[in-house]
Amino acid sequence: MRGRYKSSPAVPRPPRGITVLHCGLGGFGSFLLGLNKKTYELSGASTPGNVPGSYKEPAIGWMTGFLLAISFVGLLTLLPLRKILVIDYKLTYPSGTATAVLIGFHTPQGDKNARKQVRGFLKYFGLSFFWSFFQWFYTGGDVCGFLQFPTFGLKAWKQTLTYVGAGMICSHLVNLSLLFGAVLSWGVMWPLISKQKGNWYSAKASESSMTSLYGYKAFLCIALLMGDGLYNFVKVIFISIKNVRERSSNRRTRSLNRVADADSMALDDMQRDEVFNRDNIPTWVAYTGYALLSVIAVITIPLMFREVRWYYVIVAYVLAPALGFCNAYGTGLTDMNMGYNYGKIGLFVFAAWAGKDNGVVAGLVGCGLVKQLVLISADLMHDFKTGHLTLTSPRSMLAGQVVGTLMGCFVAPLTFLLFYKAFDVGNPDGYWKAPYALIYRNMAILGVEGFSALPDHCLELCAGFFGFAVMANVARDFLPRRLGRFVPLPMAMAVPFLVGASFAIDMCVGSLVVFLWHKLNSKKAALLIPAVASGLICGDGIWTFPSSLLALAKIKPPICMKFTPGT
Repeated sequence: MRGRYKSSPAVPRPPRGITVLHCGLGGFGSFLLGLNKKTYELSGASTPGNVPGSYKEPAIGWMTGFLLAISFVGLLTLLPLRKILVIDYKLTYPSGTATAVLIGFHTPQGDKNARKQVRGFLKYFGLSFFWSFFQWFYTGGDVCGFLQFPTFGLKAWKQTLTYVGAGMICSHLVNLSLLFGAVLSWGVMWPLISKQKGNWYSAKASESSMTSLYGYKAFLCIALLMGDGLYNFVKVIFISIKNVRERSSNRRTRSLNRVADADSMALDDMQRDEVFNRDNIPTWVAYTGYALLSVIAVITIPLMFREVRWYYVIVAYVLAPALGFCNAYGTGLTDMNMGYNYGKIGLFVFAAWAGKDNGVVAGLVGCGLVKQLVLISADLMHDFKTGHLTLTSPRSMLAGQVVGTLMGCFVAPLTFLLFYKAFDVGNPDGYWKAPYALIYRNMAILGVEGFSALPDHCLELCAGFFGFAVMANVARDFLPRRLGRFVPLPMAMAVPFLVGASFAIDMCVGSLVVFLWHKLNSKKAALLIPAVASGLICGDGIWTFPSSLLALAKIKPPICMKFTPGT
């Protein structure tokens, strides 16, 4: 689908606009599946909080209605703030940038430089794809493969060239902040807290339980994310109000400032900003649409789930803009969409609020509400970043998201139900174990008991890290620039706390590659770095499709590689 442009004497008509259709809707392997009868039975029918009848079997009707009720609101949450996130903050959104680079290869203005970029992209796309294929051979069993590669003495997530590519796009400060967070958490805090096993938390608790070390990981990560995100959210609101007052009192001064700023900007950036700002989406449309969709959700969701009260939905939708901004800001910095982590906030809050009789179902549904809102708003910002770089109409990008989301609301439940009926999904002894469904339900059962069920000193540590995130932002804003630029970004620091440590090393490798390449040949580096980074990101992403087909065909990797401590 082509973007639509109006001719302008100041900005030449772009060669082509691309609209991305996005239909990725989540939750079928986690909170939605956690509502079914099998997961209810696996959690223990006699478990306090897991009351009889607190389940709902998957069905086309209610799943489609639920997605239709909650998915479109996320598209409107951050529309008024899109210019701040993309233009003012200049967030990179690495996946959106990689998409823009791919689109740029197919413009009519391709020349010798474009051919060099294509060759660079294809070369490193192939390298990334075959590296992912190579790693797959060594995962033929439980806890096997590079997934278990030890970093800082602990297990970390799979190292992939995806993160090297993302590191080449993200700034050095973001990548170093990630590394600092990885060292602080996996290198210092988790080993120290692990020594308190049996003292601060039960020695019998499973690794995935919120009453174990995982509780510290999840909630300290949330504390950093919330502290950084809420500070910037309040800051943006304050600056916006201040700018409105200045505009009304001194329009002439502001116009002169804009001319001075334009003189210092690159011509390409001016052109992108003008197209992005020119095709305006009225703010009243976002506010009105958000209010109408909220009313629909407030009416329909309590009809689907008797355990969910109408005022729970209102609270979720009131919190959504702040949480959505926090997530979109963090995604723009690190390319890590942490929507599932914000969903856990909703899970605990609504489970504790609803009490023992209704808490499990209310918590799982509340998790879905919050998770879907913040995930979709961050995905839309990725597409707006792509549109900004490719001179594509923001209205076209939004329309593509609306169409894609509408398709997903029907296609995703149908696909899931076919899969659910054809296979024994959720059987812990079968092939399709669906462990996250059980984890999310157990978290909801824990949430019924309230935050007092968390391990000792967890809330105190959360308060300390929340305060650290706020103070770090204050230091960056008020210290002299030569000192403030050395303050780490709490939003980036938070990601390794929960995701793992090794990807932070990969991201820093990407920064090192960029640094050395610029030292050797700055002109060539500026031309090829976006293409090479995009190739590394896309190669690993494409491998997801054949690996899924192999899993559906029940073809297992032939080798199991494990890392064990030396004697």
